[in-house]
Amino acid sequence: MLDIQKIRADFPILSEKVNGKPLIYFDNGATSQKPQVVIDAEAKYYQEINANIHRGVHTLSQLATDAYEISRVKLQHHINAKFSHEVLFTSGTTHGINLVANGFASILKPGDEVLVSSLEHHSNIVPWQMLCEKTGAVLKVIPINEEGELIISEYESLLSEKTKIVTVNHISNALGVINPVKEMIAKAHAVGAAVLIDGAQAVPHLKPDVQDLDCDFYAFSGHKMCGPTGTGILYGKEAWLNKLPPYQGGGEMIKEVTFEKTTYADLPHKFEAGTPNIAGGIVLGTAVDYLNEVGFGNIQLQEKKLLEHATKRLLEIEGLRIYGNGKNKASVVSFNIDGIHPYDIGSIIDKLGIAVRTGHHCAQPIMNFFCIPGTIRASFSFYNTKEEIDEMVEAVKKAKTMLS
Repeated sequence: MLDIQKIRADFPILSEKVNGKPLIYFDNGATSQKPQVVIDAEAKYYQEINANIHRGVHTLSQLATDAYEISRVKLQHHINAKFSHEVLFTSGTTHGINLVANGFASILKPGDEVLVSSLEHHSNIVPWQMLCEKTGAVLKVIPINEEGELIISEYESLLSEKTKIVTVNHISNALGVINPVKEMIAKAHAVGAAVLIDGAQAVPHLKPDVQDLDCDFYAFSGHKMCGPTGTGILYGKEAWLNKLPPYQGGGEMIKEVTFEKTTYADLPHKFEAGTPNIAGGIVLGTAVDYLNEVGFGNIQLQEKKLLEHATKRLLEIEGLRIYGNGKNKASVVSFNIDGIHPYDIGSIIDKLGIAVRTGHHCAQPIMNFFCIPGTIRASFSFYNTKEEIDEMVEAVKKAKTMLS
């Protein structure tokens, strides 16, 4: 059992006030808050070992390089990658997905097929549309049902020898639905397709085991898991990373440069051109350490309680509908009230210090499926409490009364 008050004391922003009210932060799906240990680690880097990495013989450069590569190994162990060079530092999930999509431009030919799901964030749709436009490949879409779950029988029927890559999120950012990705990966591999998993919404709630999943690529961001913005990881199987061409050219990613020919560096540096977000990469390791100290079993138990409590309390409100009622869900509740625009609810409860997300959540195809402009999304983290949820419910009731 977590000592929630002790946990909350780790996060300075949770004691802030917004519009004169104590902050209730339920926008964790957009970005998580940062514990003091992460904030301190960022300052410590710049105060004590700030230097460029992999290039200098001087002491600071060596210290910074060691810290950066230690963080890479932490991330390797965290996701259970086979090799540390299968762990690439990126600026976030979007960067990782674009890196893979760009690489597949050299592999796909006209008539090949790319499968995405109806549950995807725009960042896992648009790069594949661009890829298909460039190569002549065809984009196919896995449909969902009224519960917001992927229809696996339809997925099976879409798979064929033409399928070259399947790309699907582990957890939906808009609905919180957890997809059966291990099963989907096995089915894709049976027809010879590669699989990329968008893990942006999963990594705050669980530890992905990439070897157990057997995915070919797994992308996620640091800022949703208590780490800094502008950081992320792309895991790729060694064979695939060796097969794909570099995403960017420049310093660090080269072995030898002449005007006649350039040869590329070995993994992981082949995909890490230029000076990276050194502080961010190091501090992402600090964030992972913090989450593992809290314990993902504890995190999941706390968030399950929050999800159940929020679902029960919100459904007490007449005219309220929750979108995404799959059997397996993360701690996200996406809802609307009949006849009221989600933006109006969000704006009113913000005045009461409650931060939720309103809109299409960069997942317009989901909103189109339900024929709605957007939803109010309350996304919970392990540092949230049932009492905060009760405050939100009362605020939503007040907003409903004002807007009815």
